[in-house]
Amino acid sequence: MSFSIGIVGLPNVGKSTLFKALTKKQVDAANYPFCTIDPNVGTVAVPDNRLEALSKVSKSEKIVPTTIEFVDIAGLVKDAHKGEGLGNKFLSHIREVDAIAQVVRNFSDKNVVHINNKVDPQSDRETINLELIFADLQTLEKRQQNLVRLTHGQDKEAKKALAVVEKIKAALDAGKMASTVELSVEEQVYIKDLNLLTRKPMLYVLNVDEDKIYQETDYIPISAKIEAEISELSETEAKEYLKTLGLQQSGLDRLIQASYKLLDLITYFTSGPMESKAWTIKAGTKAPQAAGVIHTDFEKGFIRAEIINWQDLVNAGGEVAAKEKGLIRLEGKEYVMQDGDVCHFRFSN
Repeated sequence: MSFSIGIVGLPNVGKSTLFKALTKKQVDAANYPFCTIDPNVGTVAVPDNRLEALSKVSKSEKIVPTTIEFVDIAGLVKDAHKGEGLGNKFLSHIREVDAIAQVVRNFSDKNVVHINNKVDPQSDRETINLELIFADLQTLEKRQQNLVRLTHGQDKEAKKALAVVEKIKAALDAGKMASTVELSVEEQVYIKDLNLLTRKPMLYVLNVDEDKIYQETDYIPISAKIEAEISELSETEAKEYLKTLGLQQSGLDRLIQASYKLLDLITYFTSGPMESKAWTIKAGTKAPQAAGVIHTDFEKGFIRAEIINWQDLVNAGGEVAAKEKGLIRLEGKEYVMQDGDVCHFRFSN
């Protein structure tokens, strides 16, 4: 199950520097069949200390983390919706992602000129949001025209769809994001295929000077300069460097984890002598569908799942000891998966 975050920003905000640092974290594609790596796509591991602990008790030969894709989307400038910059090319790329990370600038560098000749993160954010709103308005206006024609033919479904489109359009006209409009499950169906940009979950990344990475803001503060330096170091050197800065995690690791949470994702594990592996699912997923992430046959022939919390397995010292202590339980088709579950699925062919 693949999830993607589009990284957007105005020129000279450090977006590409951040993306280059991210791609240094790129996982080995050989571990992920059917994973194509484009020049502007970085498939990176989601940091998770639980995997290492599981691999030790299971004596696993390898560790396979879960992943998330970051897509570097170029071409966003003011009036992109009118075709400025890369215009529609930018918009078509961004419609395909699951969420958007907006990078805005708050660092000082005389050698890097801001496109608006001033450093103003809130202004950058407003410019980006406005372009997304304008793009969605164009999309909705086209759909509205088609639906109006259908309603003249007394198409009942078209009338319902038109009401939803007009409700969202009114919010956009008022300068609000489509995500601010509450829609029922039935109403959401009518606009699902539009992939409205302003309905996507949003993260806001503040690219700051090196001495500002500790500040508490509504943004995720990251120093692209520091991240670029860390990306050139070995894992051991990077940990030491972070210690000298008084940090437990790199900014990119925090961004990856925040993206994961933003999409309401959880992790379950499979762990054994061959490998300890993390799997990504949406919160609320039931056991058969979680099994289907590994292989569709697992979902079709699902019988039951053997489940234990990762910490209980580690504390017990392994699967054999956990079974002796009665810590592994059997769950059926209605079981809702929990973050940190370690699973063994039983299924019939």
